[in-house]
Amino acid sequence: QVQLVESGGGLVQAGGSLRLSCAASGSIFSISFVGWYRQPPGKQRELVAGITSGGSTNYADSVKGRFSISRDNAKNTVYLQMNSLKPDDTAVYYCKANTLKPLTMVRGDYWGQGTQVTVSS
Repeated sequence: QVQLVESGGGLVQAGGSLRLSCAASGSIFSISFVGWYRQPPGKQRELVAGITSGGSTNYADSVKGRFSISRDNAKNTVYLQMNSLKPDDTAVYYCKANTLKPLTMVRGDYWGQGTQVTVSS
């Protein structure tokens, strides 16, 4: 079982920055991937950035060069640094952890509660 708590959302002006945090607890050792997703109003949820347990990262084309995902293992926290924000970045942002349980190889997906990011023009 993994619990995710998100923070850092808010209202910013275009061109501003925010840093989202995703603090994980529970079976941390089983996490194989952590991704930040977002869902704009009336649209599908999409993967924004992800980081594997090995440290590999990937980004959606729309945020490359502006967003950066990182982790602090000592704090069991994954961050999403968002710079040069645009109104199109407005969405509810979710943290998701993919788990692979040792020995049993049972997979699981765990979602945070979501945090609102609003970028004004």
